Amino acid sequence: MVSVARIPGTGLAKGLAVTLRTMTRRSITRQYPEVQPDLPPRSRGVIALLEENCTVCMLCARECPDWCIYIDSHKETLPAPEGGRPRTRNMLDRFAIDFALCMYCGICIEACPFDALFWSPEFEYAEYDIAELTHERDRLREWMWTVPPPPAHDPGAETPKELKAR
Repeated sequence: MVSVARIPGTGLAKGLAVTLRTMTRRSITRQYPEVQPDLPPRSRGVIALLEENCTVCMLCARECPDWCIYIDSHKETLPAPEGGRPRTRNMLDRFAIDFALCMYCGICIEACPFDALFWSPEFEYAEYDIAELTHERDRLREWMWTVPPPPAHDPGAETPKELKAR
């Protein structure tokens, strides 16, 4: 085995050279409030609610690992059509998400069978009081209008089986 004699202090000199090179470059800091960041098109910011699609099935609240989704509802009886019986359905009274507890895993969005929850790219919803991070359905509905449209389908993909059956 051949040993190479090292000059003492070469590691220190290399480290100082890296430091000096970095010190001479301009920083790439963006001044956040004045300059908005360039976000990817489908970035995850906050969860938005499309209230019309919510059937109060409670799957999102049951699947949430943090239990940060609060849903209240009541039953409403619909009049019976001729020769039928009256139907009951759940009506949404309260839908709230506590973003102080939420870990933004997206399980609630994946679990929703009726596409009522979506990722919105909004990320500026900080509050001075942690109790104000529980956002009710009105605020969640406002973020729905910032949700980008879904990406276009792959032109080379097969026709979905739902469309083939028609």
